[in-house]
Amino acid sequence: MNAVVILVVGIAVLALGYIFYGKWLSEQWGVDPKRTTPAHELEDGNDYVPAKAPVLMGHHFSSIAGAGPINGPIQAAVFGWVPVMLWVLIGGIFFGAVHDYGALFASIRNKGQSIGEVIAESIGSRAKKLFLTFSYLTLILVVAAFASIVANTFKATYDANGAVDLAASSANATTAMISILFIVIAIIFGIMVYRRNASLVVSTVLGVAAIILCMVIGYNWHPLYLDGTVWMIIVGIYIAVASVTPVWILLQPRDYLSSFLLYGMMIVAVVGILGAHPTLEIPAFTSFVDTAEYGSGVSLGSMFPALFVTIACGAISGFHSLVGSGTTAKQLDKEADARPIAYGGMLIECVLALISLCAVGYIWSDYVPTGINTPTAVFATGISRMCATIPFLAGAENVIYSMLILAVSAFCLTSLDTATRLARYMFQEFWLEPGQTYKDASGFKAVLTNPYVSTGITVVLGIALGMTGYAKIWALFGAANQLLAALGLLAVAAWLGCMGKNNKMFLFPMAFMLVVTIVSLCQTIMTNFGAITSGTMTDAAIWYWIRSGLGLLLVILSIVLAVEGVRTIMGQKKTAK
Repeated sequence: MNAVVILVVGIAVLALGYIFYGKWLSEQWGVDPKRTTPAHELEDGNDYVPAKAPVLMGHHFSSIAGAGPINGPIQAAVFGWVPVMLWVLIGGIFFGAVHDYGALFASIRNKGQSIGEVIAESIGSRAKKLFLTFSYLTLILVVAAFASIVANTFKATYDANGAVDLAASSANATTAMISILFIVIAIIFGIMVYRRNASLVVSTVLGVAAIILCMVIGYNWHPLYLDGTVWMIIVGIYIAVASVTPVWILLQPRDYLSSFLLYGMMIVAVVGILGAHPTLEIPAFTSFVDTAEYGSGVSLGSMFPALFVTIACGAISGFHSLVGSGTTAKQLDKEADARPIAYGGMLIECVLALISLCAVGYIWSDYVPTGINTPTAVFATGISRMCATIPFLAGAENVIYSMLILAVSAFCLTSLDTATRLARYMFQEFWLEPGQTYKDASGFKAVLTNPYVSTGITVVLGIALGMTGYAKIWALFGAANQLLAALGLLAVAAWLGCMGKNNKMFLFPMAFMLVVTIVSLCQTIMTNFGAITSGTMTDAAIWYWIRSGLGLLLVILSIVLAVEGVRTIMGQKKTAK
């Protein structure tokens, strides 16, 4: 199959989905452009700050994208390009975009509160507590993983004598320096736009130019050569500060400017695909079971449920509902902006997933256990090689490769501090009653819900786990993330029903994702318990018991919340009759 066909057909289908299905959803839910949003109603200069649509799109897209739509499709490509493409298109339009749009809409109609508060209103307080607990633990795992990824991207390499290997460490030091300079540029941008009322267009042009300058400086001057532990501590300090800093200072401007890196990365990729227009080596379909012939050499198992758990951000991801109802809802200027930001943002992510599919398909013969098998490297290699076949880009393969790696690393950092702020919100909401803020709390709740205390607890837990063994339980994250998506769909469906609005578009996606996650978790439980009983463990036995226990806990949680949610929805139908 030609890569251009996959890309063009995919974009056309996604565009039709946005125009027709997205518009229909807006009409069904009663989206009102004239209605005052929480960003205006509760504006506090810290968390609730109205943002112009392009700026908020930058924050939202940068936060939800990260490395997810790159890693998932590339890993799932072991089943062939047809299953991946179908799930990205169908899942994106009818699952993921509905999930993201619904979560954002429900949140803005609930004063910018999280999905947890939406659950409290429609299902009950017990369901809220369960959801917030699960969401917080999931976010701690995200903080741990992304902090470790960022630190490993920045850290120096040492030789046998313990001295810094400057040649081997140069690329990481460059990435670290550019990232630091980028944060400085973002702060300056925020001050100019939000406190000096500078033109957004002019500031954007200057900001993008400053990013290019940062890259030039970083490539030629990168004096920071630090080990991974030191970088973990620095990253922990950074996300602690970023989580309590007013959004206009860092979060909004940094994510807005970061989005241009992502847009630029996607433009380069599209140019490479259109210019090279290669015939991809990847088969349309390989097998219903991953034989481990391609990729890392570790089998994903059977296509069901592996395909739907592995491809998350490129089709549907529970993390998106936390972003939409956590930070985006507090900055939405007009309800009309929700559709392009949430529904449209998800579909753009689907485009990135299709680009990733083309990248792995182009270097398919190298995508083997002994070859190029790290998703980020696969993406950068595939796109840079395609670009190198275009005459005017023939000598730029290495430069393009480095820029793509840098862009992916930048989004890991973006998703990291967004996840930290979201975890802080979740921790606070757990202890507060609906409508309360930390200022209304008393006793020990006043201490725990203090932004600095709740942030400190979150950062310490995340960084500690990142240093000690998040990788041991990371295998559960895919299922946990998709379970979060199922619960997000359930929450919005129940809330829409309470509001007397059409919620039928949520019912099948919700049921499907619940089945997918429960099956996946049951497989994880059986695999780990089987390793214990057979004595084939490769790690300490405690980790197998932990994974089995956490998997069982998630299954029980999903069933309890599903039962309560279904009861609520069925009760609404009976009342309507």
